[in-house]
Amino acid sequence: MKPINIGLMGVGTVGGGTAVVLKRNADEISRRAGREIRLFMAANRDLVRAREAVGPEVELVDDAFAIVNHPDVDIVVELIGGDTIAKDLVLQAIANGKHVVTANKKLLALHGNEIFARAQEKGVMVAFEAAVAGGIPIIKALREGLSANRIEWIAGIINGTSNFILTEMREKGSGFAEVLAEAQRLGYAEADPTFDVEGHDAGHKLTIMASIAFGIPMNFEHCYLEGISQLQGRDIKYAEELGYRVKLLGLTRHTEAGVELRVHPTLIPESRLIANVNGVMNAVLAKGDAIGPTLYYGAGAGALPTASAVVADIVDVTRLLTADPEHRVPHLAFQPDQLKDLRILPMDEVVSSYYLRISASDRAGVLAKITGLLAENDISIEAVIQKGSVSDGSAEIVLLTHRVVEKQVNAAIAAIEALDSVKAPVVRLRMEELNG
Repeated sequence: MKPINIGLMGVGTVGGGTAVVLKRNADEISRRAGREIRLFMAANRDLVRAREAVGPEVELVDDAFAIVNHPDVDIVVELIGGDTIAKDLVLQAIANGKHVVTANKKLLALHGNEIFARAQEKGVMVAFEAAVAGGIPIIKALREGLSANRIEWIAGIINGTSNFILTEMREKGSGFAEVLAEAQRLGYAEADPTFDVEGHDAGHKLTIMASIAFGIPMNFEHCYLEGISQLQGRDIKYAEELGYRVKLLGLTRHTEAGVELRVHPTLIPESRLIANVNGVMNAVLAKGDAIGPTLYYGAGAGALPTASAVVADIVDVTRLLTADPEHRVPHLAFQPDQLKDLRILPMDEVVSSYYLRISASDRAGVLAKITGLLAENDISIEAVIQKGSVSDGSAEIVLLTHRVVEKQVNAAIAAIEALDSVKAPVVRLRMEELNG
């Protein structure tokens, strides 16, 4: 039987890891796929570096379009990243009738609707397990393993850089800037860390998971993003005193009013397994109506863990090459004509619990005024602690609320900040129990 020829575009960290896995596990991969899978061609700007990774037997070019247009390439693997040239290459590969494997979450979150529509028209597959949570097989779990369930919600720690920073801030008591510098030194954070620490990366991944879970188009433009750069160490400390851990959480939930799609720092009870995912590790918690909560944990990045997911996609595509296109697993789990354009809820309409830290004058009656304003907005209090006075005569009041619509919390915060006794803007973090 003719071998399956792989065209690899991008021989960086993940591309190099993919070449290693394809060569090192060649026999095992072929036994699983039912036919030989070989790295046939690769494209990279730095040909010297790429040659070291792919070996002497692979045809090497510096123009990736040579791969998508090559008649002998069966599966195109896009590991270039971004949504400019990568988009053009993927669409050209699809137009040429080639199957595509990609780890590019930004490309899919922004242009997935167009890409999947084109692939459907041409009868080719676009596989993207590596685009979310690195080596964790969460896409396959949501799309196939949980297909009997109505997915109710998904919550994920899906950015290793942010999780490393929050772990170090909690364990060492260090500030954000100090830990970020350490993350950059260790190679966990880029020179410009905005994409990671402000929630964009997690938002792209969450958008993809929401589409698969609820059968909706990609909606990244409606995803709420709030990063960790403004988070202060004392809020992490106070949260821990109250029995919570702070994580940058991607959360999507299907409600009667619509779909929540949000990324933000979140207090999670320390008793939850997901609250104890530390360092650069990732975890995704998915709640199905039949199975209940299920947790998926592992390496969310890195050369070989991500390559594991890339090669698994190559094997899946190879197994299905001869299958009728109408009877393959749909890209977004639901049949293309069954996708629903559900409403994405604005944050004002989201229901959550809240952590509020208020710096106020340390005198009689202040706490009563604050709790009165909360009561006027139908907000009930779960817990309260007060820290002692500081030199300027103020104290810090930390409140945990029960679940309430966010617009009511916003109104209460505005009223509290208007009090003469309140010295600084109120710090607000959301809380999720994640107890199924």
